[in-house]
Order: sequence, then C-alpha cells, then structure tokens
Amino acid sequence: MNPQPPAPTCVRHPNRPTGLACTRCGRPSCAECLRPAAVGQHCVDCLRSDQRSVAPVRTVSGAAAARTAAPYVTYALIAINLMIYAITAAQAKSLMDNQRGSALFLDWVLWAPAVAHGEWWRVLGSGFLHYGPIHLLLNMFALYVVGRDAELVLGRLRYLAVYLVSLLGGSAGVMLFAQDSLTAGASGAVYGMFGAITVILIRLRQNPNQMLILIGINVFISFSLPGISLWGHLGGLAAGTLATLGILFLPGWLRVKTPEAARAVGWVSVAVLAIAALALVSVGAITSTA
Repeated sequence: MNPQPPAPTCVRHPNRPTGLACTRCGRPSCAECLRPAAVGQHCVDCLRSDQRSVAPVRTVSGAAAARTAAPYVTYALIAINLMIYAITAAQAKSLMDNQRGSALFLDWVLWAPAVAHGEWWRVLGSGFLHYGPIHLLLNMFALYVVGRDAELVLGRLRYLAVYLVSLLGGSAGVMLFAQDSLTAGASGAVYGMFGAITVILIRLRQNPNQMLILIGINVFISFSLPGISLWGHLGGLAAGTLATLGILFLPGWLRVKTPEAARAVGWVSVAVLAIAALALVSVGAITSTA
C-alpha cells in the first residue's frame, strides 16, 4: 500500500496544512491568507500586487486624492493661530488687548526696520498673530470656508505651499509699501486662498463670479477702512493667485507631456514665487533703512 502524499501547506504559514488555494496564482493558502474575490478567492500577496499596479487617483493639480475629505492642514493652521493667540493673550493678561504687553507679539509683528536689522522671522511669524479676538475669528472663519476646498483640490502639500507663499506675498507688499506700519494677521494668506479658489473654479470650469464679487468687496473694504493692511491683502492675493495658476495652468500652457513633468513644473513655479517674494522683502528691508 503506497503512503498518501503529504497535504500541501500554506505558502505563508508552512506549519498549516490546507486544501485551499488562490484562484489567481494557484498557490496553497490557508483561510487566514485568502480573501473573497469576484471569482473564487485571492491570496493577500496577489491583492497587494494589484494595489501596487493601480495608478493612484489624482486631482486636477496632480496631487494624489486624499483617502478622507477632512482638511487636516486647514485644521492645523487654525489650531496654530489659536494657540499663538492664546500665548499672546496670556502674556498680555488680556483676551481683548493681546498685543499690549505680549513679548511674543512684540517680537513677531511685522515692522520693516526690524526686518532690516536681521529679524527675518517676522516675515512669517506676523502671519500667525492677530489684533484681538474679532480679527482672529474673522480670519479663521474665512480660512476654514475657503481652505477646506482648496486643500481638497490642491492636495495637502501644495495647499500648504500656496498658503505660505501667499503669506510671504502679503509680507512683501507690507515691506515695500507700508514700511512704517506694525502689521499682523493671516489676512494676506487668506486673500491668497481667495485667489486660489477663484483659479480652481476656473480650472474646473465652474462659475467664479461669487468669488470675484467677494474679492472685490473685501478689497473695497481694505481701501475704505483705516487700520487694515491693504498692501498685505493685495500682496497675498497676487501671490496665491499666481501660485495656483502655476500649479493648475502653467503645465498646460507649456504643453508639458507627462504627469510627472507637470507636477514638477507646478512645484518649480511655487518655488520661484517664494524666492521672488523673499527678494521683494529684501528690497523693502533695504529701502526702509535708506
């Protein structure tokens, strides 16, 4: 009597005899290593191979589509602004007049002569300061409304890059044209998001009229009311608009052939704008001491 051949064992668990097999690759697999498929059952190795071979879904900006629609970068930016406001309020011992008596506010507020003397951190740091809770809440509400959609389309890294470039653009506008002012607030970056959303709507072939009206109203208010950083708003608006144009439209204008090259063009355009904004800040610093 011939002995029976040994039962096959799972390729991933050699100590487990099994009578099952992957209907795709044919290898014996235990029940733990198999998943139901449209026809039969596939082993986890075949499923992983399929996942690697499928190209990721991308947005019009070339960013990989997020698995969740939660705008985590927008939430993080809002949290940072709130945290810094809390620090300045605690230092000033006043929720309403946080700018008075706060060492952090004094060290970060944008003032051209201070930047000219080497305090370059003010160029970015001032974008996270606010004059009082109303200023803070208005900016954070606007950032939430426009930021969540911009983040979804641009992708988290591109969105953050456009936000920071908008902030730099706002600081450049102040450094060039409002050198005697003490400027603070996320308004320049928020205006940049206004411009970004407008470009996104045009790229998606949606009607941008509502955003254009909103931008017009806000620019009119900036012209009309004293104490509002007009040049910070206009600089941020210009930088955010140009950065988003570079991401969404410039590759097409240059007739770039591959998606990889298109993404590279977008990143290079954002980097060039950031360098240009810093160059304008430098010009403002030089002229403020002349």
